[in-house]
Amino acid sequence: MKQHPLCSDCEPELDITQLPIPAGLKREWSAVETRRRFLGRSGKVLGWAALASLFGEAALRGHGADAKNPALATRNNLGLPHFAPKAKRAIYLFMSGGPPQMDLLDYKPNLASQFNKDIPNSVRGNQQLTGMTAGQSRFPIAPSHWGFKQYGQTGTWVSDLLPYTARMIDDLTIVKSVNTDAINHEPAIMFINTGNMNPGKPCLGSWLAYGLGSMNDNLPTFVVLQTKTNPKENNQPVSSRLWSSGFLSSEYAGVGLRSGGDPVLYLADPDGVDREVRRKMLDAVEQINRQTLADVGDPETNARIAQYEMAFRMQSSVPELTDLSKEPQSTWDLYGPEARVPGTFAYNCLLARRMAERNVRFVQVYKRGWDVHGDLVGTLPILCQETDRPCYALVTDLKRRGLLDDTLVIWAGEFGRTVYSQGGLSADNYGRDHHPRCFTTWMVGGGVKPGITYGETDDYSYNVVKDPVHVRNFNATILACLGIDHNRLTYDFQGLDQRLTGPAPAYVVKGLLA
Repeated sequence: MKQHPLCSDCEPELDITQLPIPAGLKREWSAVETRRRFLGRSGKVLGWAALASLFGEAALRGHGADAKNPALATRNNLGLPHFAPKAKRAIYLFMSGGPPQMDLLDYKPNLASQFNKDIPNSVRGNQQLTGMTAGQSRFPIAPSHWGFKQYGQTGTWVSDLLPYTARMIDDLTIVKSVNTDAINHEPAIMFINTGNMNPGKPCLGSWLAYGLGSMNDNLPTFVVLQTKTNPKENNQPVSSRLWSSGFLSSEYAGVGLRSGGDPVLYLADPDGVDREVRRKMLDAVEQINRQTLADVGDPETNARIAQYEMAFRMQSSVPELTDLSKEPQSTWDLYGPEARVPGTFAYNCLLARRMAERNVRFVQVYKRGWDVHGDLVGTLPILCQETDRPCYALVTDLKRRGLLDDTLVIWAGEFGRTVYSQGGLSADNYGRDHHPRCFTTWMVGGGVKPGITYGETDDYSYNVVKDPVHVRNFNATILACLGIDHNRLTYDFQGLDQRLTGPAPAYVVKGLLA
């Protein structure tokens, strides 16, 4: 351990190599210490590089700046993109809670004749149950309360709850066979977002920010929008762990815009502080941070310099982004009146389109409330009414503006729901428990094949019977659409080449790709 230089009671510096600890740990510590000292010496260079990156990566390319810009150097070392991408950006519409697949897109007509009969043991098998239904004496089948019709040239069956989704059905890539390893919300939502059930790993958006970088110097690379909650819905909590950069630098974490009030706190300068004063203040803070970087050599100081500068730029770019006053009437006709209300799902979808126009690399919109353990018949129409039209509007809007070709839109939750009822079952209502074995997602846009349905489930929407897609493979396929080989987008941490898809084998689902 090192002592403060002003301490007069100095002890000999402790040599970690002499401690009785594993040799591997000694080597790791030595590498870290060497890197820290190197960074300390070269702090001024790195400080310059961080500031230079804020002037625009594109402007620096061709001027020999890559070697001095850590982010660019990283991407060059990773060889990204690994192949020609079909999508430049992505918008992830995350339905937190687990939408019931058999009530929306996984049509099971034979269930109607099995109302209130127990699901066969041969179907349920030895599946782990949650504590919410493990004590039930029966597992009665609850057919969907709603009708289904066929739409489009593909003749895809769509629930009556999704009339707008039905209009774009020929554009969608529907996946009915997604499955996961987790049966409860927190591990499942962490798993699909970060590739690991435990917190501390970077999420999909952070990996994209780390690997591909920004396309807009004035807005964050990765933005998160949370939708206002509805008190009639069962709102599972979401937290910033889901858009964390984990062991990557914090500059790759998602930036959340608030659903009410100013999108970002302290967006406006305080009274009496004009832009010139603010600029001078930030310049002074930056000098302090640069000195800290030179003394300590912590790369996170570099990230802080970049974040302060980005915050300064966002004071201009975010008000412009969120000013919808110049949107034409056709926008409101498409998205509906809810899009005028900040924090609604429709409003967030409109913001996502505006961010796609401004080349924000990754936008993730969270909509909670899909945890329909009970009163599904009362809740699900509300959820669908909130989301169905905005999803259609976003896809249609991107398509009309020529942005859908290179934008990947993803709609997914963390798992599905059981075909059997949780709690009481009546002709008018029922609930559904968590179900990891199969759930339905859709994608549309850059990189995926339109107008297909991939994967099949059995007659109970309980087990995958054809073309399973594990969440690791789902994530590998998303990365492939953006020109990334999931096996090669790695980061050395704790002795492992960490990656989004984890250490277990994963593969790209080529049947989904255009």
